[in-house]
Amino acid sequence: MRPRSGRRDDRRDSRERKEYDEVVVKINRCAKVVKGGRRFSFSALVVVGNRKGKVGFGFGKANEVPPSVEKAVKDGTRSIMEVPIVEGTIPHMIVGRFGASKVFMKPASPGTGVIAGAAVKSIFELAGVHDVLTKSFGSNNPINLVKATMNGLSRLRTREMVEELRGVKIG
Repeated sequence: MRPRSGRRDDRRDSRERKEYDEVVVKINRCAKVVKGGRRFSFSALVVVGNRKGKVGFGFGKANEVPPSVEKAVKDGTRSIMEVPIVEGTIPHMIVGRFGASKVFMKPASPGTGVIAGAAVKSIFELAGVHDVLTKSFGSNNPINLVKATMNGLSRLRTREMVEELRGVKIG
């Protein structure tokens, strides 16, 4: 007789692989009307990060909530990117754009905290940014806000990065 599925081993593996924290930003329920009534499906928007400068987001869809979250986490770990952090904040002001959403991000002095809405705040917290001021304009759709924030973060450059790109020393 074959032993049962190694549940304990599965749990240990998932704990060892848990290098990124995850936050579920939004769960959408979608209804499809069929002959027997309504059939529901779910989509999940999840932000993943290690709180040390790496962050990503994922979107997953399934017929139940837990599988959609799992798919979103898997998608998020594939889209991980490095965020430059200078003394707990971002290096410079920037505006991220996606669709009808704009997110204005500004460095803040130590002790300010993350001043942002829920969707944007989850990205900065999981990226490891402690002090930043943000303001969103236009659409307040969480998916577009997350994508706009990630767009802005992807275009951030530190002084060292700019010096290396230009090949000159900035005074």
